[in-house]
Amino acid sequence: MLDSLLALPRSLWESLLERLFFLPPFPESIDSLALFSLLLVIGLLIGEWLHARVGWPKVIGYVLAGTVFGPSLLGWISIEALAQARPIADAALGLLMMEVGRRLDISWLGRNPELLRSTLGDIVLSFALIFLFALWVVGLTPAWAAATAAVTMASAPAVVLLTIDEYKAQGQVTERVILHTAISSAASFVAFAIVLGIVHAEQNEGWLNALAHPLWVAAGALLIAGLTSRMALAIARLLPKRSLAQVFVLIACALLAVGIGRMLAVPVFLTLFLMGVLLATHDPQQTLRYTQLPEGHWLLAIVLFVVVGASLPWQNFTWLTGLQALGLLAVRAIAKTAALALAGGSLPMPKRLLVGMGIQPLSATAVFMAYEIASLYPEIGSSTLALPLFAAAIMELAGPALCRQALKKSGECESGTPETGGMA
Repeated sequence: MLDSLLALPRSLWESLLERLFFLPPFPESIDSLALFSLLLVIGLLIGEWLHARVGWPKVIGYVLAGTVFGPSLLGWISIEALAQARPIADAALGLLMMEVGRRLDISWLGRNPELLRSTLGDIVLSFALIFLFALWVVGLTPAWAAATAAVTMASAPAVVLLTIDEYKAQGQVTERVILHTAISSAASFVAFAIVLGIVHAEQNEGWLNALAHPLWVAAGALLIAGLTSRMALAIARLLPKRSLAQVFVLIACALLAVGIGRMLAVPVFLTLFLMGVLLATHDPQQTLRYTQLPEGHWLLAIVLFVVVGASLPWQNFTWLTGLQALGLLAVRAIAKTAALALAGGSLPMPKRLLVGMGIQPLSATAVFMAYEIASLYPEIGSSTLALPLFAAAIMELAGPALCRQALKKSGECESGTPETGGMA
């Protein structure tokens, strides 16, 4: 069918080639970058339509576009196009993780024992229950069960920040959702580094990789984050506060950290999170404290979530894995809700439960972490980490809606309705 439609254009093009020698041969397929760009536009339109007509977060539309048109379903996005877009996705995730790190307020935990109890309860219960579920119910080995727990224990920082930004939410529930997301992300990164060593120890007889790889990841991320954050602060002090020049310096130094991390095989999400933490804690003059990323970070978010949606391995889906993923999400939801409910304190129980609902998203960071671990031993990791990947796939769609519902029920969204900013 397609060949018959292209027959006439091909013959006309070939006749032109005889006279215009500078023309290239008739293209047999659309350039992967051009096709991916068209997909970004489709993702944007789907997100805007869902946001305007149904009130859903735009992120859901971006993920749907990547999932439907990705290699696992229609195949419009090739593996090569995904590889070309990966640096942009890394940059998008990195900038969002830097913002999470900048918003991490450890001093709030010291002033509020209730928050300390709830965050520690969230971390411990989530990791423990997911680990036991993966070990006893699914039947994974201890190392891969620990990897599953490390990947899925935390909330999705990118989804939470973008949803809060989209609905302009402010208040106690919103701030606690951000704090829980940031703290659980930090804990999952620590668990991620430790799990790397455990996986190496289980798969290899030698202990060199088991000890050296976690140290390389942790020390490398900290070193890159330290150098780039100091550079950003040193240059920003010479510039007017809250100026466009400061924004440029902040983004440029973040992208520098992304590039160095990619060169040295150090996880970008960990590096940029640490950079954000260091920017917040080593800035007594508050040089960059109130410097915000421009609205353009939504453009990067489209790329990030289209890539994440396209990266999900739906071709390996089975009903058994799907049921196991739902079971994991149920266990995870129980752990997070119980941690908030049992923490006590001044915040009323209904609002604590809304915080528990708001921290349910599981998305880009989990997918990137899963692929990072699976790449160590592809023959084993790709199958054993299908569970957290499918759990993330389900929450790619349900997570933003749950976070949105929690923010709306709390009454902390601007005018109680979604704002039309962002990409609208």
